[in-house]
Amino acid sequence: RQTGDTTPTKSYVASCGLTETIEKTGKKSQWKEKFGKLPPFHGIGIGCNSVQTGFPMGIRGGSQAFIKLNEDGGVTIITGIVDNGQGNDHMIVQIVAEELGLTPDDVQLISADTEVTPSDPGSYSMCETFIGGNAVRLAAQDVKKKLFRIAATEFGVGEEDLSAKNHKIFVTKDPQQSMSIAKVVRMALTRNESISGEGSYWPQVDWKREWVKNPYGQLSETFSFGTVICEVKVDPETGQVEVLEVTASQDVGYALNPKVIEGQFEGGVAMGGQGGMLTEYLQWYEGRVLTPTQLGYLVPLAIDMPKINDIIVETIDPKGPYGAKEAGMSVAMSAAQAYCGAISNAVGVYFHEYPITPDKILKAIEEKKKKNRKG
Repeated sequence: RQTGDTTPTKSYVASCGLTETIEKTGKKSQWKEKFGKLPPFHGIGIGCNSVQTGFPMGIRGGSQAFIKLNEDGGVTIITGIVDNGQGNDHMIVQIVAEELGLTPDDVQLISADTEVTPSDPGSYSMCETFIGGNAVRLAAQDVKKKLFRIAATEFGVGEEDLSAKNHKIFVTKDPQQSMSIAKVVRMALTRNESISGEGSYWPQVDWKREWVKNPYGQLSETFSFGTVICEVKVDPETGQVEVLEVTASQDVGYALNPKVIEGQFEGGVAMGGQGGMLTEYLQWYEGRVLTPTQLGYLVPLAIDMPKINDIIVETIDPKGPYGAKEAGMSVAMSAAQAYCGAISNAVGVYFHEYPITPDKILKAIEEKKKKNRKG
């Protein structure tokens, strides 16, 4: 898959760093040196994935944001974007601060309150940075345009000749000509004007597309791509799996906050690989969950996590805010494949039921021995 491709279901791929994630992950993990050359019961596996950013979801497909400039030069941003731990709140604040030349401390956030916040797709389908972030940026640009209109009159220049940085509006070619954003706001208030802005983003997708009856057309405005390589050691006596090292990479478009993205990568490895493939076992029958407590549904802790190498790949998506798109889910999905592949590579048996617990591994080893004796 490459930038400019069209998928079999007629979705255009606007940006794609899949090849780079494979190459960089393979080099860091020494895939070529290790695959097929590891000691017995040592294995290495790879997983690759692509994930859409949003999809045709009717009236909730787009996002809106409102921004109000305060008298002290700070701003209040109102958005329906939800943060479930992904870092969405920081993403919102960072975009507003960057666009208006402020710091995150200058931004007050009101989010996820349906009484006052505008519409948003919600925190799923990996769409908040791309769809919600674009709406936030457009709202900030609307505010900046109004700031520049007032300041341009004072400086006697065109709005296009101004910039915003370090809490100031200034003439780009003559930074000495400047005034604080707070002063511009107060000037507006003396004219009985308030400075506020609105941003709305509606993705360009095929709204007639339907999963079964009409599965063709633009599913998502952009897609992310990720690769994970996992190396494991299996104890043939106990069936225990020791994860030696994991290398995770994803094309994120543009890394708005590299540290947050690395946290998303590591969370993806924890959920998709360490938990999903090794410990998290959910039993159910006829729609009812039978697993009574988390004693039988083991969520990996920090002490359970292996060494993880994070590799961020940037492709600068043409429509993402500053070129950004989804970060984290491609790693989570690829981690499941990589863990499963590594264990299968170590044991020599493919597994089709998850999690891959020690008893399943011991059973597979024993069945393989019996088959070899017969064969």
